[in-house]
Amino acid sequence: MLGDILLYIGAAIITVWGIAHIVPTKNVVNGFGAISQDNKRIITMEWIAAGLAQIFIGLLVFLVTVIAGSGAESSKVVYWASAAVLVALAVLGAFTGARTPILPMKLCPIIEGVVAVLLLLGIFVSGL
Repeated sequence: MLGDILLYIGAAIITVWGIAHIVPTKNVVNGFGAISQDNKRIITMEWIAAGLAQIFIGLLVFLVTVIAGSGAESSKVVYWASAAVLVALAVLGAFTGARTPILPMKLCPIIEGVVAVLLLLGIFVSGL
């Protein structure tokens, strides 16, 4: 039960963060100042892709928990893979975006890391 709650909390946090990541895309791109149209498109694409990845991870964890249950073998694979990807994204963000003065970029690796920990705790508390 507690394991499921941790999994649901992690899924909710990363889903909401992904949505919050996408919403200000236009302002983020404009914050880069006078750059070429191609660069604007690339930044837009990458910014949205990062948010979609976060939303996907959150929804996948949520759906597999609801549909298959946290004890299913498929669920275990999803939880471990999701935690691994979030750790990889957190490390990438820590060495890139978090080194900028932009607060959301500094928060992103922390949030991704916290969610990865929640997923791992959910796995271990559930005895997976």
